[in-house]
Amino acid sequence: MHLGLVIPRIGTHDPTDLAISAESQGYDSVWMGELWGTSSVVKLSEIAAVTDDVEIGTAIVNVFSRTPAVLAMTAATLDRVSDGRTTLGVGTSTPTAIENVHGMAFEQPVRRSHETIEVVQNILTGDEPVDYDGELISVDGVPPVNRDVSVYHAALGQANRRVVGRLCDGWIPHNIPFSELDDAFEVIERTAREADRDPNEITIAPYVPAAVSDDADEAYDAVRGHIAYYAGSADGYRNAVGMLFPDRAERIADAWQAGDRGEATGHVTDEMVHELGVAGTPEAARDRLRDLVSETAIDRPLLTIPEQAADDLAEGTIEALAPVSDS
Repeated sequence: MHLGLVIPRIGTHDPTDLAISAESQGYDSVWMGELWGTSSVVKLSEIAAVTDDVEIGTAIVNVFSRTPAVLAMTAATLDRVSDGRTTLGVGTSTPTAIENVHGMAFEQPVRRSHETIEVVQNILTGDEPVDYDGELISVDGVPPVNRDVSVYHAALGQANRRVVGRLCDGWIPHNIPFSELDDAFEVIERTAREADRDPNEITIAPYVPAAVSDDADEAYDAVRGHIAYYAGSADGYRNAVGMLFPDRAERIADAWQAGDRGEATGHVTDEMVHELGVAGTPEAARDRLRDLVSETAIDRPLLTIPEQAADDLAEGTIEALAPVSDS
């Protein structure tokens, strides 16, 4: 099993130490997200310097707060530092993050994704200086950096999934129920074929919220909190959850936005946890993870520790679900 780990950004555990441990336990890749507080790029540079073989990736950096040229330079530099182990994972993030944290307008996110990814890829692998005159982005004579770095996109809606089909090496869905991934991928598959691309070469690498504990209720509650936070915080995540649980997604969002986090979390059922994450005792969680990979379209699950429970459950979850433990 190709199994990646999204390192928690916050809490008492140092991400670099967790990455070193993950490599020793057989994870094939370690990833870092970026909202506030920690630069994923700086930490991944440190991780690259103290690990040997584990792949590193951003999951994700947003397409608004760095220019395409900066993203391309960042990806190329990380790839050099890591001796070719880097994947660039990008996405639109959310209106709250882009507008409140970065002070930028969250406008035309799908077009922004398409143009950013296209320019990044041209700068990474082009043969000549890059000229690009798009609707939102224009560059003139940018020297290519001659580095072949895979680009994954965390697309949720259909229009953004078409960007994956046209351009990307991988897809990082989040909060799309696992049983809906095949149907959701059809848009990517169809668009890829229209662009004369082989959809079988596009890696499906979803975030898999994961929590393991000897107390199954504790583990389930951790994933419930993760689902409630995302479904309550942004329309894109709510709509993704709503592909299978429309009424529940609306109730979660209403409670969350009314400020009742407890009620929002309480609306997340066991079935939702099963469809959107992996939780339970070590044996039960390992069985569920194996079933996900064997029964769904998932190529490369990216385990994500719910950040509100990372202090208590991160190390145990990483160890319990590690490929070495499963062998």
